[in-house]
Amino acid sequence: MERNEPPRWLQDKHFSEVLFCEDFLSAHPMVCVDGSFFTVEGRVTDEESIRKQIYEMLRPHITSGTARRATTLLETLRLEAYTPELPIQEDRIHVANGTLFLNGEFRTEKEFCRNRLPIRYDPSAPQPVTWLRFLSDLLEPEDILTLQEYLGYCLIPTNRGQVMMLLKGNGGEGKSQIGVVLSRLFGCNMKDGSIGKISENRFARADLEHTLLCVDDDMRMEALRQTNYVKSIVTAQGKMDLERKGKQSYQGWMCARLLAFSNGDLQALFDRSDGFYRRQLVLTTKEKPAGRVDDPDLAEKMKAEVEGILLWAFEGLQRLAANNFKFTESQRTKNNREAVKRDNNNVYDFLDSDG
Repeated sequence: MERNEPPRWLQDKHFSEVLFCEDFLSAHPMVCVDGSFFTVEGRVTDEESIRKQIYEMLRPHITSGTARRATTLLETLRLEAYTPELPIQEDRIHVANGTLFLNGEFRTEKEFCRNRLPIRYDPSAPQPVTWLRFLSDLLEPEDILTLQEYLGYCLIPTNRGQVMMLLKGNGGEGKSQIGVVLSRLFGCNMKDGSIGKISENRFARADLEHTLLCVDDDMRMEALRQTNYVKSIVTAQGKMDLERKGKQSYQGWMCARLLAFSNGDLQALFDRSDGFYRRQLVLTTKEKPAGRVDDPDLAEKMKAEVEGILLWAFEGLQRLAANNFKFTESQRTKNNREAVKRDNNNVYDFLDSDG
C-alpha cells in the first residue's frame, strides 16, 4: 500500500511554522495590515474561517493539540503575511467581478483591497425602475440628486465630502427601506450602528474601521452630550486614534460615512459651533399619502435591482467628483440646516425678537 509523503513543513516529526505559513499563503493568498487580514475579496471579517482552514491542513498529520496549534499558527500567519500598508484608493470601486474606475474604465483583474462590494458591475443592467419610483414618492426631485451623490460618495474610501446625511420624516414614509437595499449593495462593508453610541462610547469608532458606511436606522432623539467623536469620523482624512477594549490605542484609517434615518433633528446638548451643523445634509421626506397601501415585498424588489442601483449611484459619484466633492443642495436642504441650528440655539430667536 502506497503511503502519502508528509508535507514539507512536517519532516522527520519536526514541524516548521514558517514553511507551513508559506504553503498556506500560497494556497490562500492574503496580506495582513494593522492586524487585519485582506484578500482580493476585501477584508476577512471572519478570522475563525482562517483558523478552520489551518485546522483542516493540520488534521491529517497531527492528532493531538490540533486546535491549540491552529490558534498559534494564526498569529504566526499575521507576521508572515504582514505588509506595512494597503493603499487607500479613491479612484476606483472594487466590485465582485473586477475594478471600476471613476473615469468609467472597467478591468476584470482583482487586487488586494480594503473593500470589495458583493455586486457585479454590469454596464447593461436595466434601469432600477422600482427604486426610482420609490425615491420619487419619498423625496423631492432635487433632493434625489443629493441622495444619489451621497450614496455614490459612500462607494469609495474617502471623507473628502466632509458631511454626514440625515433623512428626516414623521414616520411611515418608508425611508428605512433604503437601509435594507444598501445592506445588499455594500454587504460586509456596511454596519448598522447608532450615532448616539458613537458620540458616547470611545470604542465605537474602532468598530467602524475598514467599513464604508454606517447606517443608523432609527436615530435616537436625545441631544448628543458630546460631538467630537462624530465630527472626527465625518472629517477624518488621515489616520486617527482608535481604541479597543483592553488594548493599546493605535492609529488607523477611518472612512466610514454616516447615514441616519430619524423623525427629528440631530441636536447637540453643548456644541453650538457652526461646524457641527455645517457637516449635516438634512433631507426631509414627503408626507405619506393618505390611503397608501404599502407593498410588503418592496425591499426585495429593489434589492433585485441592485446592479442597476450601482450604476445609478456611480453616476452620482462621477457628478460629485466633477464638482470637487461639493454636494448638490436644494434650498430646502439649506433651510433645514439653518432650522436645526436655530432650534438648538435660542440665542438666534432672542436676537430676532422685537422684545
